[in-house]
Amino acid sequence: MLKIEGLTLHYGQSQILQGIDMEAATGKVTVITGTNGVGKTSLLKAISGTHPRSGGQMWLDGEEIGRVPSHVLAHKGIGYVPQGRMIFPLLTVKENMETAYACLPKSEHFIPDEIYELFPILKDFIGRRGGDLSGGQQQQLAIARAMLTKPKLLLLDEPTEGIQPNIIQQIGRVIEYLRDKGDMAIILVEQYFEFAYGLADHFYVMKRGAVTASGAKGEIAKERLMAEVSV
Repeated sequence: MLKIEGLTLHYGQSQILQGIDMEAATGKVTVITGTNGVGKTSLLKAISGTHPRSGGQMWLDGEEIGRVPSHVLAHKGIGYVPQGRMIFPLLTVKENMETAYACLPKSEHFIPDEIYELFPILKDFIGRRGGDLSGGQQQQLAIARAMLTKPKLLLLDEPTEGIQPNIIQQIGRVIEYLRDKGDMAIILVEQYFEFAYGLADHFYVMKRGAVTASGAKGEIAKERLMAEVSV
């Protein structure tokens, strides 16, 4: 579903990503791992168009994608749940989800029952303002909003950060459900190693803005992966 070759990214004069090559397959969870500050979030920003990549090529579902802004990539099928969730605090839960309609034809401007089945709390709190939700509830809302865009590729940046254990388990079940549906590729950046390892089909290990190892789960020893995320 996703293929990138030689992707680079700069913040001003500083080069953050050093020629990344990677792929993410439909129906699989691809985990990007590494210690803090190695460029994982920057890579998701480059893929989503949130921060324009400096160089390299990217293909989505076989189509080469130029350096276009994030709203164009959202229309093409890239859903992004950023670190920090980026919920609109003064909009209601329903209004937050309705912002996804910008990517959909008018005939699809509705919230399917599937969303409420996966995240029942959103139905209960439909009229509550996003800023009044707990961190775990905001994370559920952010994932639901991304799902509503019907992505071919779903990017998740630290979805368990600051979340209570019962919500982490629920988010894990949602990711498994989305993977098993088989109609989207999922890229997961996650510091909670056991959570990521349990979901992963394929790993990319990053260090200093470059991929230093990659392989399917089982091809890279679990102990090595754990060492790569240890400070």
